[in-house]
Amino acid sequence: MTFSGFHQEDFNVFHIEGLDARMEAIKSQIQPKFEELGHYFAPTLSALCGDEMHVHIAKHARRTVNPPNDTWVAFANSKRGYKKLPHFQIGLWESHVFIWFAVIYESPIKETFGSLLQQEIKHIQQLVPSHFVWSADHTKPDVRKMRDLQTDDLLQLFNRLQTIKKAEILCGVNIPKEQAATMTSEEWINTIDETFQTLKPLYELAKQG
Repeated sequence: MTFSGFHQEDFNVFHIEGLDARMEAIKSQIQPKFEELGHYFAPTLSALCGDEMHVHIAKHARRTVNPPNDTWVAFANSKRGYKKLPHFQIGLWESHVFIWFAVIYESPIKETFGSLLQQEIKHIQQLVPSHFVWSADHTKPDVRKMRDLQTDDLLQLFNRLQTIKKAEILCGVNIPKEQAATMTSEEWINTIDETFQTLKPLYELAKQG
């Protein structure tokens, strides 16, 4: 594995003005790193999850004016796409790197998955470490830390997934850019691997949906 990690210049990409210029920097600077991560983690996630996982690097193809504020590589058990499926992500905002398990708004299993999360809330509270974070919207960088969430907070998050059309749920870790820029290749591989292993039960629960 030759992954060199993420560095300050990778985060600076999101300061570049204009769709074309920012996309060119994403393609030349960040996407090759996603390809390296995809080459490594597709087989390891396949072994972990018991499904053949395929790599999907965000193309941001729908954008015509506004440049993307984040970018990512996703892993799902279909070659055709990932947005309707439970999936894993590694990506960047200007402020941090994220490593997620995600069920986003296109997914048809949201209602069932939200109900399963509610039923398994005690298990989830034991499963998810205190430093992990939750998000209800992949298009925004805002997160809520597990350590700050009471049982009712989690139940509201899970209920929202069942009742709000655009609701999403993502769980994982955020690594501030200051810390990310100092991490070695080995530290990245270990961190991502440990995060995916921790999130595996959520993937298994989503498969029941």
